[in-house]
Amino acid sequence: MKKIFFIALIAAFILAACGVAARNAEAPADYASGVSAPQESYAEAPNAPSPITSEGAAKSSVADSSGGVQATTVERLVIQNVDMSIVVADPKTKMDAISKMAKEMGGFVVSSNLYQSYTQNRIPVPEASLVIRVPAEKLDEALEKIKKDVVEVQVETRSGEDVTAQYVDLKSRLTTYEDALAQLEKIMAEKTTPEEVLNVFNQMMYYREQIELIKGQMKYYEEASSLSAISLKLVAEATLQPLEIGGWKPQGVARDAIQNLIYFWQGFIDFMINFLLYVLPVLITIFIPFYLVFLLIRAIYRRVRRKKPAPTIENK
Repeated sequence: MKKIFFIALIAAFILAACGVAARNAEAPADYASGVSAPQESYAEAPNAPSPITSEGAAKSSVADSSGGVQATTVERLVIQNVDMSIVVADPKTKMDAISKMAKEMGGFVVSSNLYQSYTQNRIPVPEASLVIRVPAEKLDEALEKIKKDVVEVQVETRSGEDVTAQYVDLKSRLTTYEDALAQLEKIMAEKTTPEEVLNVFNQMMYYREQIELIKGQMKYYEEASSLSAISLKLVAEATLQPLEIGGWKPQGVARDAIQNLIYFWQGFIDFMINFLLYVLPVLITIFIPFYLVFLLIRAIYRRVRRKKPAPTIENK
């Protein structure tokens, strides 16, 4: 009787897994974000079944068989990051102001570093690097406040990663693993021998580990998409001032020398191109006919000279 009940439970579990796989196969993958999701690390357990994966991705609307459109609401998860390099009068003051702004906007400071740099005159000046996170919906506002009163924005790179498909796939896997764990818990209650209990226990531990891994990845996507990262480099304005010694600015002389060198090589390269593509072909086309005529005349001269009889000496 126990064997029949056990076989019936396994058959029901296999049918449920097939139904989930068929349901996932019907959801077409429509996102091409090009972003690689964090890879799962599967811990092998004794007699643990192969993990059931879902290849379906999120989709905003799906066309039904009647030609209509069935709307499905999917909240997109986009991870937005910004890298900036700005020139300011006082890096330390600006770093403190940006840190305070991030906290007031509901974000936080990930890291900050204040270090010493030098101008061209070897005068020490402070520089700073800073990484903050702010709510994604306030990213544009944060960038406007950061760029306010700065001397120059040297670099501003903004990137986004759409991880909606990966998140939906993880959510589907989580549901599948939780269903499998619930089935194993029911089977566990029916086992009596130590071997059977240990086998089911190992499988339950496997699925619990996979559930925790998936929840961690989902939490990462949720937090990374809700809080955008801004990486900043704060450059002191003094480091960009030109070098000046007693009213004399050597950078002007160096600039003129470099410019003259560029002009020389530009003229030399122009001359070589003109010589190779125009002058040299002209010289070759003129020289070849003259050289052939010279060879012909020399050959005729030698033949005539060879046929001419040598003078004889008469005896007197």
